[in-house]
Amino acid sequence: MPEEAKKSGSSLRGRLVFAVPVVSLVAIGIWFWASRGDDAAVQANTEPRVRCTLHLETFVLNLADADQRAYLRVGIDLGLSKEMKAGEEPPPISQIRDTILGVLAQAKGDDLVIARGKTKLKQDLLRALQERVPQLGVEEIYFTEFLIQR
Repeated sequence: MPEEAKKSGSSLRGRLVFAVPVVSLVAIGIWFWASRGDDAAVQANTEPRVRCTLHLETFVLNLADADQRAYLRVGIDLGLSKEMKAGEEPPPISQIRDTILGVLAQAKGDDLVIARGKTKLKQDLLRALQERVPQLGVEEIYFTEFLIQR
């Protein structure tokens, strides 16, 4: 009996030595396959939303700083979801510029000096343009130049 117990104990140990690495490899393979599948799904869903850009002339305006005089010079391009084709009605540039100026005029120099302030400004501009000129299909705001003078 003791000999039989040794055999069964050693065969169980042999099975475990074989099973544990196999199960581990299978688990790693499943995890890798699942995470790779998620990346493929994300890539499939992230088709380029921007199909063309609309360049706007540079904006120069006073900022809303009460305690000091500050000016902003900013170049903006708009990323549009629709391509603009020849023969189509031109975009409403006056309405676009008026919307952008309305948002920019509320900005303060101290806020715009930091990256978070520029990001918030982009979000505010995007929201305002999507509300006021939805037919344009603005998806992104690109700053092509950004200068604050005090």
